[in-house]
Formats: sequence, C-alpha cells, structure tokens
Amino acid sequence: MGKKRYTAEQIIKLLREAEIFISQGQTTAKAARQIGITEQTYYRWRKEYGGMRIDQAKRLKELEQENARLKRIVAEKELDNLILKEAMAYESKNR
Repeated sequence: MGKKRYTAEQIIKLLREAEIFISQGQTTAKAARQIGITEQTYYRWRKEYGGMRIDQAKRLKELEQENARLKRIVAEKELDNLILKEAMAYESKNR
C-alpha cells in the first residue's frame, strides 16, 4: 500500500475531526482509525500542527520551502568559494 500525502490544510481538518471524536469519549487510537490514520501519525501531526490555523500552516510550509531554497544557495556559494580557494592554492604552488 502506497503512502498517502496530505496537505497541511487536510491534516488540520483531520486533527479537528479527531479532537471531536476524542471529546465525545472515544480513545485516541479509535479516533485516529476513524479518520484513516495510525495513532502514531496522529501524535506526529498533533506535535507539528496542533493548535494551528490553516493560514498559519500554509505560511509555515512557505517558510520551510524558502529556508530550503536559501540553504541550497548558501551551499552552492560555499562550494564556489572552496573551488576558488583550491584554484588559488594550486596556482600559487605552480609559480
């Protein structure tokens, strides 16, 4: 069975549904099964998205993507700097 990917919005909606089931007296495990996820997934999602609104979750994802992009840029620049340093060291040795 393949992994199903949920968007942040879908996760928040499912967490709200689970909270309703739990407030009605169901166990966490049963509530998680009713919304179609494992209990472990419920706790992982609750840790990451618990108490968030949908707009906050969207902003979080945007910031995570921007952060990853910036990290890639920094890594590329660092690699360029290392290559230039090695080229300069090689050049100075061969003079």
